Amino acid sequence: MTKEKPLHHVVLIGFMGTGKSTVSKQLAELLKCGTADIDAEIVRREGQAIADIFAARGEADFRLAETAALAEVLGSSDPLVIATGGGAVLSERNREMMLQDSFVVALTADPEQIIARVSEDAARPLLQGDVRERVNKLLEDRKHAYAFAHLTVDTSNLSVRQVVEQIEHGIKMRF
Repeated sequence: MTKEKPLHHVVLIGFMGTGKSTVSKQLAELLKCGTADIDAEIVRREGQAIADIFAARGEADFRLAETAALAEVLGSSDPLVIATGGGAVLSERNREMMLQDSFVVALTADPEQIIARVSEDAARPLLQGDVRERVNKLLEDRKHAYAFAHLTVDTSNLSVRQVVEQIEHGIKMRF
């Protein structure tokens, strides 16, 4: 197996509620690097909560802000573990940027786990209405969107530590 060019960033992608933000913090500790959360970067840059951006400006404008925040973070000269928003992979440009100098990890979980994790979070604008119905519809719509990742980890029945260990193993195997 040939080794790839040196690792710069680790980018975590996946549906909402799969553990990207939580895992990113522990993985960054292990790798002794910084962490960035794209949703938090959008809020910082735009001065509005994500739900407010969706309500006032719509999803298309939010996606433009997401791409700008992702480009800024990926441009960091310091290695980072980056947690993306669940829909960041919908943009081909975002996928291309993620693959340039990063090891991309898709976190997945079964629908019941996702529903349990996100059903109490009113700040998720794409889950307004019947949460179960919305999660299942979005999962179906996005089922192939995460396929470009270098590694996929199902977080359904794993602790955060176990997820981090699987990612660490994947990095060691590839680099």
